[in-house]
Amino acid sequence: MRRETQNILLVLLGGALLKLALTGTYLRYVKESLQPWLVATGGVMVVLALVSIVRDIRGGKEQPDAHEHGGHEHGTSRSPWMLLLPVFAVFLISPPALGADTVNRSDRNAAQEAKASSGFAPLPSDAVVPLTITEFVTRTAWDDSGSLDDRTVKLTGFVVRKDADVFIARLTISCCAADASPVKAKMVGQDFAALPTDQWVEATGRVVPGSATKESAFVPTFTVSQVVPIAAPEDTYEG
Repeated sequence: MRRETQNILLVLLGGALLKLALTGTYLRYVKESLQPWLVATGGVMVVLALVSIVRDIRGGKEQPDAHEHGGHEHGTSRSPWMLLLPVFAVFLISPPALGADTVNRSDRNAAQEAKASSGFAPLPSDAVVPLTITEFVTRTAWDDSGSLDDRTVKLTGFVVRKDADVFIARLTISCCAADASPVKAKMVGQDFAALPTDQWVEATGRVVPGSATKESAFVPTFTVSQVVPIAAPEDTYEG
């Protein structure tokens, strides 16, 4: 691969990383805390390529081609440019965040691996308590004090359907989308037929005490009193 091609690829790859990091699209792939590393990596790649380009221009030198050695280049001239396809995909295509298909491919609930080793903080006295689905499921499965019993909570997530059941779900990540694990609650008490799969909603209701058990794969039942469709949040994952 010629130096000019290498430099162009490096600029475009670095630019793609910067685009992901600065537009918020990176949240579909990695945790928010990794944004500075993406910016730094993309910036270094662009700077290195620009420095190399400037040095080549000042030196007036080009990488020797195959004719100077009396031979031919191996492969075809188009081969290096095939490496640009993933870069163009980043610039031109915006893949959606993981959703219902990912949840249905897993038979476990992320909260089944949680441990309530130090207890849970008291819930606020608000009439409606907003909770992440992770905290809701974890409390239901592991909090022996029953802190959620008879409490009205609000959950934010997307709709997942499996057979006749309807769930509100999120995906949790430790580092990036590659390690995403589902966390969900089964919704009852309403007609959810009008809600399409992957529709984001705010659901208000109460847990059915004791419903998150080993037999249910630690998926609690959530009796919904109100469900409101909403736009997807910028950060679709729970950390």
